[in-house]
This record gives sequence, C-alpha cells and structure tokens, in this order.
Amino acid sequence: MSGSALVLGGGGPVGGAWMTGVLAGLAEAGIDLGSADVVIGSSAGAVFGSRLRYGVTAADLYERQLSGADAVRLPVTARQTARFLWAALGSRNAQRSAERLARAALSARTGPESDVFDTVGALLGDARDWPGRELRITAVDVRTGRLEVFDSGSGVTLLEAVAASCAVPVVWPPVTVAGRRWIDGGSRSTANLQLARGYRRVLAVVPVPRAVGPHPSASQQADELSDGGAHVVLLSPDRAARRAMGRNMADDTRRPAAARAGYAQASALAPSVADVWQG
Repeated sequence: MSGSALVLGGGGPVGGAWMTGVLAGLAEAGIDLGSADVVIGSSAGAVFGSRLRYGVTAADLYERQLSGADAVRLPVTARQTARFLWAALGSRNAQRSAERLARAALSARTGPESDVFDTVGALLGDARDWPGRELRITAVDVRTGRLEVFDSGSGVTLLEAVAASCAVPVVWPPVTVAGRRWIDGGSRSTANLQLARGYRRVLAVVPVPRAVGPHPSASQQADELSDGGAHVVLLSPDRAARRAMGRNMADDTRRPAAARAGYAQASALAPSVADVWQG
C-alpha cells in the first residue's frame, strides 16, 4: 500500500461550489492537492477533478464560484424529484435500486444529450485532453446498473467521460459514449471511495455523504479503507455549510455562500488534513 488518492464526490452545482471552497481553503493553508497520485471524480467531482489535473488552481475554481461564473442551469421539477426518489428507493437491494434508476432515466422525458455535452463542455473550459497524471472518472452503465471507470486508456475523450459522469438521472438524459449509455457516476455512491483501495493516504471531499437508496455512505466506505490500513480524511459539509447550501443542490443563487462555507470549513480543518495528507 502506497501513494495518495484525492476523491471528489458529486453534489450538483451547489455541492460543487462547496467543494471548490474546501479545495481553495486547503490549498491556501499550504496543502498540495496536486501531489495526489490519482484523482477520482464522480459527477461534480469529475468536473473539478479534471480541471485541477489540467492545471487550473483551486483558488481560480473558488473565485469563479464567488463571481457567478460556471453557472449551471439545472431546473429540477417536483415531478422529476418524485420520479427519482420512487426509482431509487423502490428496492432495498443496491443493485436493483440502481437498475430501477437506470430504467427511469431511460424512460424520462428530458432534453437532448447535447444539453449535457454543451453544459459540461463549458464547465471544462480548455480541459479537453486527458491529463498526464492519473485521473479516473466514474459513470453507471444503464444496461447493467453497474459502476464503471473511465481513464486515459479507455478510448473515450475527457469530455465524453465527464459528461457521462454528470448525466443526472431523470433530469438529464443518459449519455451515449463508446456505444453504451451512461448515467451519473454518483448514482450508486456519491463518492466511490472504494476506488481508492490500495492507496496509503486518501483525502475525500464529499458534498453529499450518501446517495439516495440502499447504498453505502461515504463514511462507511472510508471506514472500510481505514480498516484496510489506509489513512483517510473524509470532509463533508458541517452544520454551517449545510445551512449555506440549502436543500436544493441545483439552486444557483446558493453557490457563493456554499463556496465561502467550504473555504471556512477547510481553513479550520487544514491542520488535521495536513497530518494525514503530508504525513
């Protein structure tokens, strides 16, 4: 067991804003996130993980949230929310829950796949090629309901991988990549910490600690890694951050406050993070 893994979870536009605040706060405290041997990103974490690997600084990502840049128009209706919950909570079995959610995504009336690619493309900016350092992007196959991972050797573009990881079920259509269709990489686990198995040091920044349905929480996955000998730090929104974020993770007006709350939280926790990440 060796090396370090930075795990960035999903959480929509608001959760992503909180994440940028955390990353910026840690970087300001002198914690070198760029030193990670691997970055593992799901949904919003796929976007920001890609940009970090491409060389965009955490401070720049944070400032863009404060300025209102990187806005994502993702109107979620009450009907879509109800359909999502009905599918995800309709079984106590994790695999069947994922399969139900995949079927709901396929049958939902949404916009074209180009909406996903256009939005994600704008968020990625100049980041179009896979970075030189290891980056893993998660997505769920709608045919099997199983999690899979894209990387530089998968034969797909970075934009395709991140778009697949961001295809929120029922709200956005499943995305076609490599002849298959995919939904959000956070559908089964918002963090996918299990992919960091084998790394000695793991830092997980997870805006939403648990996916909807009978799936393992980020804290359960972190405990499993710790039991296996890894040194793990899991950062999720504290009470102040949850108040700033609100309940609607697509509410664009909440992004600046969420980002500031993440920055404040990271500044307070930086010494304990440094003990693990730089130890």
